[in-house]
Amino acid sequence: MGVPRAMADESIWAKSRGLDPGLPPYPLVRHLVDAAAMALHLWDVYLSDGQRRTIERGLGLAGEPERARSLVGLCAGLHDIGKVSGFQFCSRHGREHLGTSFASGRRGMEADRLGHDVAGMEAAAEVLEVLGFDVEGSWATERVAEIIGGHHGRFHRNEAWGDSPFLGGLAWSQQRIAHASAVHGVLGAPVPPSSFDAPAAVLVTGVVILADWLVSQTHYLRARQRQLASSLEAHFARSVADAPGLLEGAGLVPVCLERVGFGEAYGIEGGPNPLQRSIMEELPGAVADGGGRGGVALITAAPGDGKTEGALTAEKVLAEAFGTRGLVFLLPTTATSDQMYGRVSKALVRQSGQGAGLTLVHSMAWLNSAYSDEELDPGSGVVTCDGDECAAGSSRAEADMRPRRWLRGPKRPLLAQFSVGTVDQALMAVLPVRHNALRLLGLSGRTVVVDEAHAYEPYMQVLLGRLLNWLGVYGVPVVLLSATLPVSVSERLLKEYLDGSGADCESREDLPSSAPYPGWLYVDGATGRRTPMSGRRRREQAAERNMELGLRVEPVGERGRLAVVERLVEPVARGEGGSALVVCNTVGDAQETYRRLRERFDDRSHEDGGIVHLLHARFPGNVREARTRGVTEGLGRGGPRPERRIVVATQVVEQSLDLDADLVVSDLAPLALLLQRAGRCWRHENWWARHGYPGDRGRPGWARAPRLVVLDPLVGTGTVPKRWGEVYSEYLLRLTSARLRSLDGGVVSIPDDVQELVESVHGTGVESFDWDAPGGEYQQSWAAHAGTEAAERGQAALVAVPRAREVRGLHDLHKLPGTEDEWEAATRLGAPSLRLLCAYVQQNGRATLDLAGHEVLPDPPKEQQGDTSIPVAAVRAVMRRTIPVSADWFRNAEANGLVSPPGSWEGHPMLGDVRVLYQPVRNGQAQTVDIGGMILRLDADLGLVRA
Repeated sequence: MGVPRAMADESIWAKSRGLDPGLPPYPLVRHLVDAAAMALHLWDVYLSDGQRRTIERGLGLAGEPERARSLVGLCAGLHDIGKVSGFQFCSRHGREHLGTSFASGRRGMEADRLGHDVAGMEAAAEVLEVLGFDVEGSWATERVAEIIGGHHGRFHRNEAWGDSPFLGGLAWSQQRIAHASAVHGVLGAPVPPSSFDAPAAVLVTGVVILADWLVSQTHYLRARQRQLASSLEAHFARSVADAPGLLEGAGLVPVCLERVGFGEAYGIEGGPNPLQRSIMEELPGAVADGGGRGGVALITAAPGDGKTEGALTAEKVLAEAFGTRGLVFLLPTTATSDQMYGRVSKALVRQSGQGAGLTLVHSMAWLNSAYSDEELDPGSGVVTCDGDECAAGSSRAEADMRPRRWLRGPKRPLLAQFSVGTVDQALMAVLPVRHNALRLLGLSGRTVVVDEAHAYEPYMQVLLGRLLNWLGVYGVPVVLLSATLPVSVSERLLKEYLDGSGADCESREDLPSSAPYPGWLYVDGATGRRTPMSGRRRREQAAERNMELGLRVEPVGERGRLAVVERLVEPVARGEGGSALVVCNTVGDAQETYRRLRERFDDRSHEDGGIVHLLHARFPGNVREARTRGVTEGLGRGGPRPERRIVVATQVVEQSLDLDADLVVSDLAPLALLLQRAGRCWRHENWWARHGYPGDRGRPGWARAPRLVVLDPLVGTGTVPKRWGEVYSEYLLRLTSARLRSLDGGVVSIPDDVQELVESVHGTGVESFDWDAPGGEYQQSWAAHAGTEAAERGQAALVAVPRAREVRGLHDLHKLPGTEDEWEAATRLGAPSLRLLCAYVQQNGRATLDLAGHEVLPDPPKEQQGDTSIPVAAVRAVMRRTIPVSADWFRNAEANGLVSPPGSWEGHPMLGDVRVLYQPVRNGQAQTVDIGGMILRLDADLGLVRA
């Protein structure tokens, strides 16, 4: 007769800090049962069909969803098993209530400190063996141990730790077994699986983390602490009953949209264009003929062809086919993300999606006017750290976990049903940062749309390919959008997805190599088969959007550029009116051009009704948002069209901004980008020709046809202006210049000529090296360009996590040494940026946020400082005025304290990284500031000026 198994001792605790100090801490076994119940509910309600299938297959349980479900619950129910250890002594309140039988051995257990995540991984084998797992060479046992070790967001190598004193002796071992057995029992004693592959284990880890966070909220724990159920079975029943309310309170319950007609859904008069109609009518057949394992829809069309609405239409088709529950819309910049957020929000409202979770996902999303101060107030805390993690130095990570209306907090927005944000946030999923498993969980249940797929440098392209590889394994439908995507880039991305999905095609070389332009190409994840848009619909789209773009090259020297710009825009300022867009390669050039045009044509600022407007990235955030809105409203499809408008801008207008100008003037840039800029010329002409011009204000008489004028400093023996620095590759500029000269005075047929022009500069078929003149300036620029691209790809390959099917141990997802987190990983190369606040020092010495001196810089005295000493409204007031600038500007200034923030900001999750430019105020005017020879000032009309 065997020895009776010990019961789970409820003096062993899980949560103490933040709870009622007059009551015993929250028992560990209860917390484990809570997490298990929540994981079951996440399986039922939150996970998509595709996610459940992935986990079932990964466990070797295809077609057995109930078995897979209970095993996911078991993983969640074992996540904190490592707290049956020296962890119990890290809180005075906790150890005071600990049973007397556990007091012995405390000194030895405390001497060998482990995180309870690592302790749980080390102890996993002993408890899993009792639950029936095969512990000898079993991947299932190994994976569950890795999940336990990774529930704080970082996977660890499961090494032979030996008998760690931290785990204690026999009594502690018996309690770990008792706790695990209790969870196993309330779940119905699930049978262990025979296998457990790595991609599925990553998703299960995401579920475990999410379940843990949801049931660790202080309001939930306090209510249970005060009234514990009489038995564990009753407690489990209560946890199951309470799980729906927690999920709904977090904004994570999926909402079924009312799929209405095209025009009603997107607020567009008239029906869809041929491209959009083809997606509605032809894409469903292409998807239905596949193998049911996801796929990629590549949509290529000129700017203004309605790719956004096409992507949202494709999402509807793909969601119905693959059971996804929402959408992630990824864009290149925060500005384009903000614009798209508004469009997606309106589309959801029109489809009865008001209750759906919709988040804006980028580093400064919380500053968007869509988020009120009330929504940013801290909500119920999450008790995630009771001692050992803090000792390991993760207090900052704990601060990041504090929810701001739950989905508003960092690391959580990608869990929403619908998200719009920068592609960087998704790329974090394939970098070795904490909680990358949680990001993959959020991405893998929805359709993923990547806009402006051409807009990323080689480093980011590699990371994007790695992300597509993981999405392919999970069968996630993906939509790639681009106006100027080279075939070589699209092929690399598609190959990564197919390698992940394990497509059964024998050879991919004989398949169509690119999408028809304009048009779409669907690539099936199971078979690799490619289905293009029909030729009939492509011809209809080309005819409807056809435009003959006049092209002119203007040679410009260092001194002649402004005179040329003046001459080109004079018809707008002095003639019949109309609109012109002047795109500059640097902020300095944009400011100088704007000043010159104001002096020449209209000395009023645009706030005073001036006709010349300026838009670039070096305005305070609130000013930039307002200026962007003013420009897009004035030159958008709905108008009202201004009588005269000259917009001087930088690259911020290249992507996803809805502008229509009568004339576009641009500095020389790589050809793909010039075509993007040209997409802002006569963008809505065909629409207006059918529906009428806004306010009946048509094109001015001088604008007989759309025209792009390129200011080329390389004509003849010219060189790239030094002030451009390394904004663009000299090789691509030289290649573009040569191609433009061959077209000068002619026309570019859009869309028919677009793909050929892109390939002529950006394609792999371009002859790049002249063996007859290997030392020429052209060849030197090619060598530098090729070397830079190779280095970027190599660097990305070093930092990215392995491809999904190459993962052996889950620690491969955190293969770099250290405690990587989001602020330590780069999704883009180049000098890091920081947020600069331009403050004002009044004559009485007081620092203020405004020139007039009414808003004092928030800096509470030392005795009042604390976690909430700076109100959310004050934090917003600061951050909305910040400007992103290169950290290189202040490397020397940092050491001298010239831009140091107030001391009370140190350690603040938002303000701690802000730098402050203190501008003296004299006679009501802000004075310049000398930072190590760099002269800076914030001009209300020009933005931040650097001399």
